[in-house]
Amino acid sequence: MCGILGAVNRDIEQRILDLIRHRGPDFAQITRYQTDAADVLLAHSRLAIVDLSETGHQPMHTEDRDFSIIFNGEVFNHMELRKTMPDIIFKGHSDTETILHYLVKNGVESIRDFNGNFAFGFLDKRAQKLFLARDPFGVKPLYYHQNGQTLIFSSEMRPIHALVDITINKAALAGVLKLRYNPAEDTLCNEVKKVKPGHYLTYDLVSNTLEMSPYIKPPSQKRSITFQQAVQQYGDLFEQAIQRQLMGDVEIGTLLSGGVDSALVTYFAAKNSKNKIKTFTVGFEDEDEANELADARLSASIMGTVHHEIVINQTDFKSVLEDVVGIIEEPLGTTSSIPMFFLNREVCKHVKVVLTGQGADEPLGGYVRYKGEIYRKYFPLVISRMLAPIASVIKNEKIRRFLYSSGSIDTVRRFEKAYTLFDDRTIFRLTGLKDTLSYGKIDYFYKLVRGENMEPVEAMMAIDKHMNLADDLMIYTDKVSMHFGVETRVPILDFELVDFIESLPLKFKIHNGNGKHIHKEFARQVLPDTIVKRPKKGFRSPTGKWFEQEMGSLIDEMTQDPTNNFNQLFDTNEVKKILHLHHKGFNQEKQLFLLISLYFWFKNTTL
Repeated sequence: MCGILGAVNRDIEQRILDLIRHRGPDFAQITRYQTDAADVLLAHSRLAIVDLSETGHQPMHTEDRDFSIIFNGEVFNHMELRKTMPDIIFKGHSDTETILHYLVKNGVESIRDFNGNFAFGFLDKRAQKLFLARDPFGVKPLYYHQNGQTLIFSSEMRPIHALVDITINKAALAGVLKLRYNPAEDTLCNEVKKVKPGHYLTYDLVSNTLEMSPYIKPPSQKRSITFQQAVQQYGDLFEQAIQRQLMGDVEIGTLLSGGVDSALVTYFAAKNSKNKIKTFTVGFEDEDEANELADARLSASIMGTVHHEIVINQTDFKSVLEDVVGIIEEPLGTTSSIPMFFLNREVCKHVKVVLTGQGADEPLGGYVRYKGEIYRKYFPLVISRMLAPIASVIKNEKIRRFLYSSGSIDTVRRFEKAYTLFDDRTIFRLTGLKDTLSYGKIDYFYKLVRGENMEPVEAMMAIDKHMNLADDLMIYTDKVSMHFGVETRVPILDFELVDFIESLPLKFKIHNGNGKHIHKEFARQVLPDTIVKRPKKGFRSPTGKWFEQEMGSLIDEMTQDPTNNFNQLFDTNEVKKILHLHHKGFNQEKQLFLLISLYFWFKNTTL
């Protein structure tokens, strides 16, 4: 979807819409709405999933054209919301039509009632306002540019790039080196912003002012419940989430890794689907611990799915790296974006929608850094501070991060250090820049989720749900899948399920230092131990090994390119030191991947 407030000629209109046609190849339309204060152009490329008829086409407006909407994603509880509007005669059964009338009736703050993955632009001609909103977990991205009387917004950055001259945001460059992604609102371009997850923007067409408002619900009160009762309720809500997210008039499949999360999603998808579920797994020719082909194949066999495998190697990975950076539009230090490309390239041949197991680690405490936050309570502060200076010589990344961060009394600073990809000294050596953004970004969400009232580890988990998850994992998942016209859904982030998880005692989520406790206990009730007891691998790539081989040559190649802005901003000798460090046994695969991503971003971005 894309919207423009300001003068744009017809030729440009169509060219801008064509830039996002991959997101919705089924139908495209541009509509102009005239208000007393401004002309508003709304453009939409549709991926038809719910209500395939023309009654689901967008832009969509009320009969009097006073209210209009363009919408990306799904609201899974929209039929429940319809029941609250018995006076409305609906033309079709799309969720877009539901939320249009729901917003008209209840106002933009009623967005809190939407259970789904979405971004939208909603025009209220009566109030002379335009509202832009993004779902609480940032599953769907939403970018915007505002300058004077001009406002442009889009699901992707490319329409804005086509209309606006771009300059580098150096503060955001330092920030992405620190965190491996850029949290909203910043991007690497000064002229392009992202709507924060769980926020909406109000643009006044008369005064040309923009105001941001959060709508994230406050954390749920802790409930008094036994563990067994909690497991039972968790299971009921989990299955209900799958049932909701099977909503659609097209066939739906699942992305199946070797782990318990996607297996649990697939089990209930198969149980509740009219058709035999198709599953998709990507793996590697290399015999590597990241390879999940055999595990996924066994899971598919146990659950009786129609299974598809995609196998890639180092050459495949390297061949699409530049293209994937362009698709994602934002450099990331997350190597799994590449196998996601190959996965969706195959998925689009079979189905238009897939469910995934993403989103379990953040609310349920599945990451190793959460263990560090728990263990630090038993680690004397004086010892932590004594060992912090030697963190850089520790080869084990998990121990290195723990020692680097655990000595900080300031909770937000400690979180920042736990997230750190490149530390401050390395960032300065690489670029001469200082990171001035990361602390403030973390602190903003810490305060928004009322982290001071939680156990620190729960505060970190809450921040991760609304920040790290949104602008790292969800960004690349959305961009890559939608590049192939595939919608990816994340049922574990169902709002009712997450709300329940947040209300549980911490020990139900992290038990004896192990995360996802209740999740695994429930999984044991429906899945065999051969699946549940597998060690966690995560959706990764064998890039650690590959950077010691052929892919390492990419660093030499890019540092010898005098035409690329990357080499104007980075000290190439310091870049080479990162590869040398990797060869010495200090795993730098995320750091190297981010640097290569930045190189290709600069190569293909006109500044």
